[in-house]
Amino acid sequence: MNSDNRNVILAVVLSMLVLFGWQFFIAGPQLERAQQQAEIAATQQAEAQSNLAVPQDGTTPAAGATPASGGVATFADRASAIAASARVEINTPDLDGSINLVGARIDDLELKQYRETTAPDSPIITLLSPAGAPGGYYIEQGWAPAAGANIALPDGQTVWSLVGDTTTLTSATPVTLRYENGQGLIFTRTIAVDDYYLFTITQTVENTGSGDVALFPYARVVRQGTPPVQNFFIQHEGLLGVLGSNNWVARKYHDIQNDRQVDFASTTGWLGIADKYWATAVLPKPGTQINARFAHTLQGQTPVYQSNYVETQPVVVPAGGTASSESFVFAGAKEEQVIAAYERDHGFDRLELLIDWGWFHFLTKPMHWLLVTLYGILGNFGLAILAVTVIVKAIFFPLANRSYASMAAMRRVQPEMKAIQERLKDDRPAQQQAMMELYKKEKINPLSGCWPVLVQIPVFFSLYTVIFISLEMRHAPFFGWIQDLAAPDPTNIFTLFGLIPWDPTVMPLIGSFLHLGIWPVIMGISMWVQMRLNPPPPDPTQAMIFNWMPVIFTFMLGAFPAGLVIYWAWNNTLSIIQQWTIMKRHGAEVNLFGNILDSFKRKPKPADTTKS
Repeated sequence: MNSDNRNVILAVVLSMLVLFGWQFFIAGPQLERAQQQAEIAATQQAEAQSNLAVPQDGTTPAAGATPASGGVATFADRASAIAASARVEINTPDLDGSINLVGARIDDLELKQYRETTAPDSPIITLLSPAGAPGGYYIEQGWAPAAGANIALPDGQTVWSLVGDTTTLTSATPVTLRYENGQGLIFTRTIAVDDYYLFTITQTVENTGSGDVALFPYARVVRQGTPPVQNFFIQHEGLLGVLGSNNWVARKYHDIQNDRQVDFASTTGWLGIADKYWATAVLPKPGTQINARFAHTLQGQTPVYQSNYVETQPVVVPAGGTASSESFVFAGAKEEQVIAAYERDHGFDRLELLIDWGWFHFLTKPMHWLLVTLYGILGNFGLAILAVTVIVKAIFFPLANRSYASMAAMRRVQPEMKAIQERLKDDRPAQQQAMMELYKKEKINPLSGCWPVLVQIPVFFSLYTVIFISLEMRHAPFFGWIQDLAAPDPTNIFTLFGLIPWDPTVMPLIGSFLHLGIWPVIMGISMWVQMRLNPPPPDPTQAMIFNWMPVIFTFMLGAFPAGLVIYWAWNNTLSIIQQWTIMKRHGAEVNLFGNILDSFKRKPKPADTTKS
């Protein structure tokens, strides 16, 4: 494989990745919003009850045996929904919110350490909101009856009372709620929270009746409405969990709209809903057998998504006695160190997968550790990205040296190769045989330059993934006009960097291509210069691909996070320096400026041989 063909293959692979990225990152969300409206209109209203009981084995409820989530009031805004019921305040170093005494739901939660924008007075992030409010999103625990049992159990409309003098849930002061069903059962729920994002829920039932009662603990996360998602192929946003032998399971919002319902019977683990930077999860005690479900239903025209489980073994409350069940709730930011500590200290099965580490998990996690460590040393996440790229380049220098050495050797014999191709252009087998003899004579392996590059692809893809998913990059400034590395470059050449007061991105069809900042332009130039290190390929098709590839990448990356674009530009720059140095060392001529000038020259038209 000669250097031109290898470069073409790599260019095509990279262009396909970016094309897919653009589809998921820009066009995908636009198409998905339109599709959701069509799907909602086409779905029958009767399916709102599809999360109720399904066929069961014996007396064990399936995951759908939890109470229906429909029939709630609607509110014009979140504040009205919060004010409509009595509440218990939540106040910890990282969380602010309240517990709804109607249903004993955790349905009001904000993340104190994170804001919506980079402005100092920007509102803090809202994670959970009451049912019926815009973007309703809440977490609920409870009890499901055995099949055929007629027991009044607390549900989403039950009014609980606060026990004791503690009126605020803090990391030092749990709160206890109480409800009596009038049939001899007294339910209490003690809710505790740590300094970060883990709630411990202890449900207790006191039986003052004359017969034993069997109840099945359940928990669920419910989200009303489809949230805006980036829908990028390297990160999952939607319903997810780790469920025993099923391992990591996940459904994007549009997937569960099509599936309607996905059950996982007699398993273990946890499940919830994940956004790019935030997540919720309900977690039974490790090792507990559960029936789990992902579900999509409708409330009116509002799609409702649910991740829930019901324990398979009942809690038997003896007559005159009490029984308890303990479970956990995660609701907060996807901070890697916090999640790792929960997994280690509580034994939650692979809770680290709340963060989508991608296809190369074994590479992505160590790279994230290195990136965060350098961030702590350098104090700037952008500098940490540059430093990690240098370190990775240094580690792979021997492979790169071998690759470029092979490329230099191929270039030395290029005149002989062209002579063989011209001499034997009508005899392909003889041409191939002559090429192999030339390789053997010059001790050249044409594939030796490709393998080092292929080995590096997973590593650089992992680095790309880490930069994309890292919570640390959110609202992290770089230098100059880049104040948020997780957002696109705010400048735009199509507005002359703000001098023209218009927004070209709202134009139909082409608007998504008309945001092109300074860093994407720098990236495009660096890519173009890198391709000029080699002479233009003689094949016109290859030459056209090489000429247009930087332009395509420039426009595609215009809407990508600035941190990714800066990484790509820096990686190109290091590659230019590295390739120039290695090829010079191996005696290959590198006429960069000549190649640049040649790319602007008009190619002569071939002579017309049809005339006599």
